[in-house]
Amino acid sequence: MPSIGVFCGSSSGTSAVYSAVAREVGELIARRNLTLVYGGGRVGLMGALADAAIAAGGKVVGVIPQMLRNREVAHAALTELRIVNTLAERKAVMGELSDAFIALPGGLGTLDELFEVWTWSQLKLQDKPCGLLNVNGYFDSLLAFLDAAVRKGFLRQSNRDLLTVATDPEQLLERFFA
Repeated sequence: MPSIGVFCGSSSGTSAVYSAVAREVGELIARRNLTLVYGGGRVGLMGALADAAIAAGGKVVGVIPQMLRNREVAHAALTELRIVNTLAERKAVMGELSDAFIALPGGLGTLDELFEVWTWSQLKLQDKPCGLLNVNGYFDSLLAFLDAAVRKGFLRQSNRDLLTVATDPEQLLERFFA
């Protein structure tokens, strides 16, 4: 069964649309018979994502560092919960378990995770799709920055193109698992 790593916030954000999309992504992953691999929390977008996948009968694997287990309130109803020692180990395990990656809205941790797996692709350490779900324009400023980095010679267009961007979860998953 193919798996998809999803990075997203342990907060819900300021708009209900973020949680709604996280739930939609979780349900879509389960309906497509994909395994969801995510950060292991039951709060914020992470919780909404996992709850929806579980409710739709999906397989859900959480990966959470021990130090965040209590802070992010580890989800107790997952198919599998892996406890790791560090954030770096979390990314490595999620990288091993996932066949593709999607980032939903989130903060520094989400961006760190996305940029790490995207860099792995740039360096040809992996050949796995990396995607960004631009919910309600959340990532518009980041995308403008990346495009400026290309224009100013700090990011090759070919590496920029390794990040698939969509506003619709179904379209993004279709590009990965057609």
